[in-house]
Amino acid sequence: MTVYYRRGGTDLQLGDTDFRDALTAAISAVGNPQKVLAIPPDHTRSDSRAGELTRIAYQLLGSRLTDVMPALGTHEAMNEDELNYMFGDLPRDLIRVHDWQNDVATLGQVDAEFVNAATEGLYQKPWSAQVNKLLLEGGHDLILSLGQVVPHEVIGMANYNKNIFVGTGGNKGINESHYLSALYGMEKTMGRCDTPLRRILNEAQDRFCSSMPIIYVLTVVESLASGNK
Repeated sequence: MTVYYRRGGTDLQLGDTDFRDALTAAISAVGNPQKVLAIPPDHTRSDSRAGELTRIAYQLLGSRLTDVMPALGTHEAMNEDELNYMFGDLPRDLIRVHDWQNDVATLGQVDAEFVNAATEGLYQKPWSAQVNKLLLEGGHDLILSLGQVVPHEVIGMANYNKNIFVGTGGNKGINESHYLSALYGMEKTMGRCDTPLRRILNEAQDRFCSSMPIIYVLTVVESLASGNK
């Protein structure tokens, strides 16, 4: 995986200047994109700083940022108060609502043999890799997937391609991902990088997403004694 920007440390507190530098590096890496989709989390992940990153992406890209689709997964659409809390003055006509039951396409299936090996024999069915149709049909030349790396009971450490396959995924893929993780056990999953579901999502990305112009913008956030992040 190519890394376009990296900055951090236990003694560093990052702010808008760092976010702007990171996004500038990421956008420049693909040349001069003309139609960009941003996929941040919803308001339940506000600590991710993805709301600020999305606003800065709009400041940098202007009209070239054509779509912002919060990675709702199975969550309800954000209301105006939630949008304001997460995204501030970001133009509302950019917001696209993910419908996990109707607006998805199946890219393919990770075969049962791989799933069986990944789950250490606990689940023997193929897993459907699903994403919102906008990722396939929107004509974007850059997809910015924004979010926070944080311990998660279903995948071990959240974000990266979970933002795509679960955040914009469909009924079948989401339900089965959570079921197979439950079979494996939360105690063996939480906070770990190498887990059954992570193996499966990584395999799905390698098999089905090589032509998608996705760049991941990932944060790691800690609360300070002052209350800042």
